[in-house]
Amino acid sequence: MEVVLLERVEKLGQMGQVVNVRPGFARNYLLPQKKALRATKANMALFESRKAALQALNLEKRTEAEYVSKKMDGVAVIIIRQAGDTGILYGSVSARDIAEALVATGYTVERQQVAIDQPIKTLGLAKVRVILHPEVSIGVTVNVARSADEAALQAQRGGMVTAAGLAAEEDAAAAAEEAQHADESE
Repeated sequence: MEVVLLERVEKLGQMGQVVNVRPGFARNYLLPQKKALRATKANMALFESRKAALQALNLEKRTEAEYVSKKMDGVAVIIIRQAGDTGILYGSVSARDIAEALVATGYTVERQQVAIDQPIKTLGLAKVRVILHPEVSIGVTVNVARSADEAALQAQRGGMVTAAGLAAEEDAAAAAEEAQHADESE
């Protein structure tokens, strides 16, 4: 089915382009979301008459999205989840969880705007994209931890903190302290 795009659609095309898509994709996504029109002569004429207004609206929305992306630059959210000793979560972190965490920090984001490239199923830091506009997206750091203290440690160290890793660090610190005391007593 041929459609004319009313806005840029990722991995499909730019505004005004006539593209051939599967009928289900057009019927279930592009047409109901008002992202495209069927490529008929009447709709092409309608698009040409509204093209300037659509481009102006797109430019305005893009400028606003760029402003918001500058405000969101470097934002990180903490999500507290239960996990096993190896750091594997009992479930996974969804786009809804990330959107709710961003809303709690003061940003207006819907779950459809959060793009998770790899499923988040372990503790640690993960990068996700927040798509503010079809042409503007920003990276957000998601810190998944068992507690707020663990999240602070992960943010400080830049990675997952496991119980075994903490125990090994404590043992190494104790051994270094013992060695220091032994040198002082000699």
